[in-house]
Amino acid sequence: MNLYLIILTPFISATIAQIIKIFLGQRNKMKIKDFFKMTYAGMPSGHSAFVASLATIIGLTEGFNSSLFALTVAFAVIVINDALKLRRYLGQQGAILNILIKDLKEDQFLDEKYPILKERIGHTKIEVLAGILLGIIIGIIIFLLNN
Repeated sequence: MNLYLIILTPFISATIAQIIKIFLGQRNKMKIKDFFKMTYAGMPSGHSAFVASLATIIGLTEGFNSSLFALTVAFAVIVINDALKLRRYLGQQGAILNILIKDLKEDQFLDEKYPILKERIGHTKIEVLAGILLGIIIGIIIFLLNN
């Protein structure tokens, strides 16, 4: 298998995840222009799809007992943990800061230049699981198409 397919597979998975977000988001009146705005949340997780497809394609090409596969799985665990936990906490902090900014604006302690912070930048377990499954499936399909 060519090296470029190993490099491209995760990006293909993340792009497909973003496209799926657009179609699922159409029910909520989301537009195609929102493609890059949905990067940090939504169904399925693009970050999880990215790392799962990378681990899958590395496992299939280099072997599931290789040190490169082990390194890729460790990387995937860090990214998925970040998507599930750390960014959820950041979203909670954003919500609290938005309340404080609103209160301070009403009391005229702040100028109007402070933006509203994003409150949903993490993923649910279902969104992450869907991203992992999508990444694994895409990794397998790309591997099979090139062998």
